[in-house]
Amino acid sequence: MENLNIVRVTSSDIEQLQKISRDTFIEAFAELNSEENMRQYLESSFSEDRLNREVGNQSSQFYFALLNAEVVGYLKLNTGEAQTDLKDASGLEIERIYILKAYYGQSVGQALYEWAVKIAIEFNAEYLWLGVWEHNERAIRFYTRNGFEEFDKHVFYLGDDEQTDIMMKKRKPFQQ
Repeated sequence: MENLNIVRVTSSDIEQLQKISRDTFIEAFAELNSEENMRQYLESSFSEDRLNREVGNQSSQFYFALLNAEVVGYLKLNTGEAQTDLKDASGLEIERIYILKAYYGQSVGQALYEWAVKIAIEFNAEYLWLGVWEHNERAIRFYTRNGFEEFDKHVFYLGDDEQTDIMMKKRKPFQQ
């Protein structure tokens, strides 16, 4: 995609990261979850303090997708102990790929995924993995189309609502 740039998020970008995180999460999940559970999750997961800690963690990396210098999505990757579940040194977790709805279908998500592959190759990861909500059919189709396969499930809490994430994995070679 022309005019799309992917740039590393730094501690000076926390306000923008908080905004894109909240906006994309609301667009993706608000209609399927209670207002109270959404509020609790947004406050805890995307607080300025938490985002500062995550951006400062050597085992996590955030990247913005910029289209004509506007933040339209982001990517979060985790290695080692920063991973949410597996914590396997040979794996790289894609914790988040979120895009503003206005940019769905414009290859922004694919560009962020391909960036994650580039990082996985640099990291010499044996596999990429992620968790995706079982009701997020669009994301499940996206990851399946990119060669991921289901290998397990885990519990994810949105506020006090216990939800199920499908865990998906893609082994080397990452290019299809």
